[in-house]
Amino acid sequence: MKKLLFTAYTLDVGGIETALVALLNNLIDKYDITLVLEKKQGVFLDEINKKIKIIQYNPNQNKNPLIRKTINLFKRINFIIKYKNKFDFAASFATYSKMGSFCARTASKNNALWIHSNYLEFYDNKIDEMTKFFEFIEYNKFNKFIFVSQNAKNAFNSVFKNTKERSLVIHNLLNHENILKKSKENIILKKENIVTFLNVARHDEKSKKITRLINAAENLKIKNYEFKILLVGNGKDTNMYQELVSKKDLEKHVFFLGEKTNPYPYFLISDCIILTSEFEGYPVVFDEAFVLQKPIITTNVSDALIDIENKQGFVTDKDVNSIVSAMEKFIKEGYFINKENNPQEVNNNILNQLNHIFIGGDNA
Repeated sequence: MKKLLFTAYTLDVGGIETALVALLNNLIDKYDITLVLEKKQGVFLDEINKKIKIIQYNPNQNKNPLIRKTINLFKRINFIIKYKNKFDFAASFATYSKMGSFCARTASKNNALWIHSNYLEFYDNKIDEMTKFFEFIEYNKFNKFIFVSQNAKNAFNSVFKNTKERSLVIHNLLNHENILKKSKENIILKKENIVTFLNVARHDEKSKKITRLINAAENLKIKNYEFKILLVGNGKDTNMYQELVSKKDLEKHVFFLGEKTNPYPYFLISDCIILTSEFEGYPVVFDEAFVLQKPIITTNVSDALIDIENKQGFVTDKDVNSIVSAMEKFIKEGYFINKENNPQEVNNNILNQLNHIFIGGDNA
């Protein structure tokens, strides 16, 4: 049985963590898997298959630089002694982690850096800042780069032109059986006879731009539309969003449900999933809506024009008026998904790509 190693920061609630758990749980029957976490914590620890070995590699944060560097040097040496080239494949799944980068590159010569976002947009097209970040995690020492969307790959390759031949796109696996099962969990809220939009996102205005959705709600209210918006998520900008909703007197239209380890029952009581982001890697919510057969309204992020437009819903420009127009259209006309989605077929294609990579195959 081939041995795989993946690294991440934690298993707290998040899109990257959701994708990682789905991936590892799908692979465990075929591979011997080790997961290295910088912090062994998070609600998803309970959801990961018990066969997966979990190691904590927590860099020392001592304020004394000599003590910190000495302890971390010994930690690196210990990891090298135990795990150097002991795996058939290793991946740094959490792009931002230097620890993950070191562990993955040490554990296998057949290694990959997983990239979950369009970092050119994340750094506001400041190439120097983007370059500094990826040089910090020693990106060029990886022999493969795996992107969750074509959009993210194109942006990265435009800056780091020497990586193009080592780059490929592999979408996140769909944990469809688990999603369908968890969607049936009972919740207090029930389906109502009013058009309900659902946004599931970390509350981070820089990327998620939930103020656009709140401002769109104000426009719809002025036009006397009947609707509800459910916000599932939490983050550093939650208070700002709550204050904005209160200021605009939208409490009867916009509802804050907080962070949910299981958001799927809320998909079922909603009519449409909505994203108003400025940038994304590949939104996990696209996959979740695909499994649960829910229409989507999304700004033009990631591969939305490829995967959503005329297939699963509407793609809008990144401004409030465009979002309002799409929401109005949905309220008046709805959206019918005329093709039954086949998550297992999608997964089989992804697994074929991954199996090729794990055995040391060329980029496909």
